[in-house]
Amino acid sequence: MENIRNFCIIAHIDHGKSTLADRLLEFTNTITVREQQAQILDDMDLERERGITIKSHAIQMDYSFGGKNYVLNLIDTPGHVDFSYEVSRSIAACEGALLIVDASQGIQAQTISNLYLALNNDLVIIPVLNKMDLPGAMPEEVKDQICDLIMCEKTEIIAASGKTGMGVNEILEAIITRIPCPKGDINKPLKALVFDSVFNPFRGIIAYYRIFEGQLKKGDNVKFFNTGKEYFADEIGILRLKQEPRNQVLAGDVGYIISGIKDAKEVKVGDTLTTVSMPCEEGIVGFEDVKPMVFAGIYPVDTEDFEDLRDSMSKLQLNDASLVFEPESSAALGFGFRCGFLGMLHMEIIQERLEREFGMTVITTVPNVSFHCYNKRGEMLVVNNPSDLPDPSIIDYIEEPYINAQVITSSDYIGAVISLCINKRGVLKTQNFLTTNRVELIFDMPMTEVVFDFYDKLKTISRGYASFDYHPTGYIRSDLIKLDILLNGEPVDALSSVLHRSKAYEYGKKICEKLRELIPRQMFEIPIQAAIGAKVIARETIKAMRKDVTAKCYGGDITRKRKLLEKQKEGKKRMKQVGRVEIPQSAFMAVLKLDGD
Repeated sequence: MENIRNFCIIAHIDHGKSTLADRLLEFTNTITVREQQAQILDDMDLERERGITIKSHAIQMDYSFGGKNYVLNLIDTPGHVDFSYEVSRSIAACEGALLIVDASQGIQAQTISNLYLALNNDLVIIPVLNKMDLPGAMPEEVKDQICDLIMCEKTEIIAASGKTGMGVNEILEAIITRIPCPKGDINKPLKALVFDSVFNPFRGIIAYYRIFEGQLKKGDNVKFFNTGKEYFADEIGILRLKQEPRNQVLAGDVGYIISGIKDAKEVKVGDTLTTVSMPCEEGIVGFEDVKPMVFAGIYPVDTEDFEDLRDSMSKLQLNDASLVFEPESSAALGFGFRCGFLGMLHMEIIQERLEREFGMTVITTVPNVSFHCYNKRGEMLVVNNPSDLPDPSIIDYIEEPYINAQVITSSDYIGAVISLCINKRGVLKTQNFLTTNRVELIFDMPMTEVVFDFYDKLKTISRGYASFDYHPTGYIRSDLIKLDILLNGEPVDALSSVLHRSKAYEYGKKICEKLRELIPRQMFEIPIQAAIGAKVIARETIKAMRKDVTAKCYGGDITRKRKLLEKQKEGKKRMKQVGRVEIPQSAFMAVLKLDGD
């Protein structure tokens, strides 16, 4: 066990983490020249195209140093704020972490967030200054930032470049000399942390684990501590570029188990794996269910595709356990699903994967968060969908989720960032200068204001320099109302939203104007109204297309014309009663981008 080292890589999105992981695999001869390709651990096309890691990966490497052979287990982690739960599980399975900072961009919000996660788990931190080959690199300045952040000496920071391979040998040496070997007793009952799971269409769900104590043998009867489900260990092994079966995996090592599990809900990331014959007394601490933060409806464009969409969502959930969905129906869009996501990027990724991997064309409704609604009797109702909100007459008050938002930006953009956050009902808590021209701003903000387009606006006003990270702080009472959009007097539930009273009029007016442009004219007049309860706060009208019924009257008494116009008026009234207004998909897409105008 003293020759094993378990480590992960933590970094902000786009700091060269996957490229550096490629170099580590290359220098340890884990991959052959023929197998080499960029971002080898990112196996989704989407990950390669966007240059982001969506799913954490694990791989084992062999390395000889000082006449001894060492086994290095690398657990790669995503860098984006939406996937911080996966990062926390990966960190819990390691003894050390490589903290990678881009020499041209410096320390950013997600770096600090993931670093605190690692320090809370008592990991040994190895700071690495990446992208040293770039002409815009500022090594001395960024080294000072790292020293201030983790209180280390400048000599401890390794200068590297994932592109050229500079400093990779020094990183491997530091992993062996600085990171402690895993501790654990092989003879104790099995205690293993499940840190990831993937779905294989032929073998079922494959769980990845790190053994803290005991050993796992092929053919053992195993059980998951928190779900209580029991399985037979059909195949166990270690993770190379491909899975390598073994007869036993010992304490300190990282491996996989195949036991024919078909349902994603039965394997929870963060659960403890133990044996049925000799179970451990208590599970590994830190297990929690993934809590979705953003909710949106996903509907098929063609209603007949509902069952296909259900199959696609189920298969996607097997690969991504953090996706939560349940069936719902909407008067405007037909049958679909109410889905819970970890954040806006997660929602975008799911939508794109549905289109790419399953060929599904879907409509996504306006995203919203979950609220706590208290009625006059003091009972609490969790509201994930605005249409579930009870009648305003029985509501006592509503609480909305708040977050602690951390923004790191260049000092040139402080004013613009603060005014953006204050417009989004944020309250500035602290302002720290990390260096002379980099500042950290911490706000208390409602989650509702962030789910729309906050991240895009932040990037725009800071010219891409600001970085953003958040974590939930709890629910706070707010003056919230439900805004309904009525078409021809009928509420369209897919367009209704829960928002702060101060924003209601402006939002209602904008949405009515947008719908007037996008909905095609009918033979009858269509009123578009924004209403709070029974009170209409904004209205636009789509004028009727009219046929000139008086064209055939070429003289005679005026009463003839009037008679024809009255007859047309009656017809329009009857049409308005029975007519249905079809909302084009572009209207739903426009509502999502409404704030950006």
